[in-house]
Amino acid sequence: MKDFLHHLFIPRESNNHRAKILHNSNLFLLVVFLFLSSFFIQSFKEAFPSVLGISSDISVDSLVALTNKEREANGVGSLTINAQLSQAAAQKAEDMLKNDYWAHNSPSGTTPWVFIKNSGYNYVYAGENLAKGFSTSQEVVAAWMASPSHRANMLSSNYKDVGFAVVTGRLNGEDTVLIVEEFGNQSVPIVASKPVETAVSSDKTLAMAKSFAPESKPVINSVSFSLNINMIIVSIFIFALILDMIVVERKKIVRFVGHNVDHVFYLIFMLVLVGVFTKGAII
Repeated sequence: MKDFLHHLFIPRESNNHRAKILHNSNLFLLVVFLFLSSFFIQSFKEAFPSVLGISSDISVDSLVALTNKEREANGVGSLTINAQLSQAAAQKAEDMLKNDYWAHNSPSGTTPWVFIKNSGYNYVYAGENLAKGFSTSQEVVAAWMASPSHRANMLSSNYKDVGFAVVTGRLNGEDTVLIVEEFGNQSVPIVASKPVETAVSSDKTLAMAKSFAPESKPVINSVSFSLNINMIIVSIFIFALILDMIVVERKKIVRFVGHNVDHVFYLIFMLVLVGVFTKGAII
């Protein structure tokens, strides 16, 4: 086993003084493996959604608690969970999944306020935050608080009530978790004014059941599973390239292949991109 690992990762005579894992034939096999594994994971996920699928640690209770924690820290009164606003959030999430769009207004022009009014909530002030692709409630609230427009909704003293929906579904060609947050206030202000509506979009989408929360979770989260596999494989190649450079330098091996440094920086850049594009989104 020791000789096999040395042959795989350390330049020596048996691998023509270049780690076997870095040979062109093995790089080709890696590309084939990644392609086949992606196909296999997708097929397995469709066949056994209870085993491999989308899951997250996001709940309405934690979203309410974290939102009120931020409001209290900024001297704003707490929000009360409202069944009508939660119903509106659920209907909005269902409409996005049904009509495959990620926006405050639907392709047909339906605004968030239509769902709020249809739920029977007669508002003076109303607002909306959206999010998708996040794994925890903390990540969702942190993303909203980091965005000036979403933060304004989160901390607005105009709002007294809030409703959430957390739903799993397929949106824009990918499985995701969708979160909809609807704000509202039915109190009439001292100075009469027309209803004020503020929509702010978010980056993450959560799947939602009739109870406005996700159904039973799969055993394995397909998103993190695929991400972890990719991260491990790329990290192995970065390790092999760095080890290859160290051994070549120490043994003063002369060869006409190289620019390992360029390859290392390229792979690190790919790791960063994978991390960035697998994060959730808000609008």
